[in-house]
Amino acid sequence: MHVLVIEDDPVIGKNVQKSLIEADHTCEWVQTGKRGAELACGTPADAILLDLLLPDLEGLKVLDKVRERGIRTPVIILSALGTVEERVLGLQRGADDYLVKPFSFPELLARLTAVQRRTQNRPSTMVQVGELSLDLSTRRVHREAKEIELSPTEFSILEFLMRFAGQVVTRKMLCEHLWEADWEGTTNVVDVHINRLRTKVDRPFAHSLIQTVRGQGYALQSPESGL
Repeated sequence: MHVLVIEDDPVIGKNVQKSLIEADHTCEWVQTGKRGAELACGTPADAILLDLLLPDLEGLKVLDKVRERGIRTPVIILSALGTVEERVLGLQRGADDYLVKPFSFPELLARLTAVQRRTQNRPSTMVQVGELSLDLSTRRVHREAKEIELSPTEFSILEFLMRFAGQVVTRKMLCEHLWEADWEGTTNVVDVHINRLRTKVDRPFAHSLIQTVRGQGYALQSPESGL
């Protein structure tokens, strides 16, 4: 297992790194939140150990950056902040576990193994097409790292288009997806929702992902692909 440790305390950081290596794992240890966020978002790791009280960028903001990028690496918070409210907040913000300092290394190792096992068996909640990502668990959408606020109907349409990326999706298919029944009514209502969706997903950016296929419906495609 390769573990990224983001911890400014040199005693804790060195001891955790040494213990992980002795347990036949690899470990990279950094002492600042900004560097930790860079590595977490750019270097694959099997797990992240994250302190909250970092000198330049607090741990919860590091966690926000990681999750906003759609990165699902298991994160265990290591912190002296141990109230119920603080633990709940950390888990709500996207951590997989929370360990209060001081802690024993055998317990830390057991928790690392447990979160890795859980996440390996957990179905992915992310749908991604090019620079567009959609997270089913948090109901958040990002394009080029910018968050896009969608209504429930817009979110549902976008999810359907992304799951059939590169394929034509008819208006009737979208209606039946939205209302979960054989659709016999007008499909013009879909055009209204698509136009609103384009305003948010396409118009602020350099190129459009949602394409109209004349006489058939719509298709979502990245610039590199074609229909």
